[in-house]
Order: sequence, then structure tokens, then C-alpha cells
Amino acid sequence: MDLLDLWRGRLSLRRVHVLISSLMRKPGRSTLLAAMDETAQWGTAEHLLARVSDSLELSNYLFIKANSESSADLPIPQPIPRPGLDPVDLAAPEPDFASGAEVADFFTRMSTL
Repeated sequence: MDLLDLWRGRLSLRRVHVLISSLMRKPGRSTLLAAMDETAQWGTAEHLLARVSDSLELSNYLFIKANSESSADLPIPQPIPRPGLDPVDLAAPEPDFASGAEVADFFTRMSTL
């Protein structure tokens, strides 16, 4: 596609708009979209794979934390950095554990169902 065709009269502004819009809708591999939006550098598969990896790391962390006596100094795993997202946004919040009374109340309510 020659952009000079716009000035030669063989290409309309509407056609240019349609072509640019179609470039913006291509997920994952569009160079134009990646240049304008950093989050588009990864496709759906890469985002899902990062999510699975983060979940697996957290699952392993929780397993080790629950079954090991020397896990007090074990750091919480950090998520895989995603393009275009601030690492502070992905940071895991500090865990908020239930008190003994809350756990006892939960099991009491579950046993009366």
C-alpha cells in the first residue's frame, strides 16, 4: 500500500482510516499497537502463561509455608513483570490471616449447616 496514493487520488481518507483501525485491532503482534500501548506486546497466551506461573509459585509458597517448620523467613513470591504495567501494581498485598476466634466461628457455622 503506497501512502502517496492518498495525494494521487487513488486512496481515500476513509480507506486510510479503515487500514489504521484494522492495525489497531490485531492483538499481540501489531507493531503499531505495541508502539502505542505497551500492554499489547504480549498476546493472550503470554498473559495466561504468566498468570499460571504466578499461581504455581504462590501455591508452592503456601505449601512450603504450611508444611515446613523453618519457613518463617521465606519471602512471598513476586509476580512476573508484565509489559506496560507498573511492578507496584502487581505486588502482592501483605497477607491478612484470620484470628483464632474467626476460624472457630467459621467451623461452628459450617458444622450447623
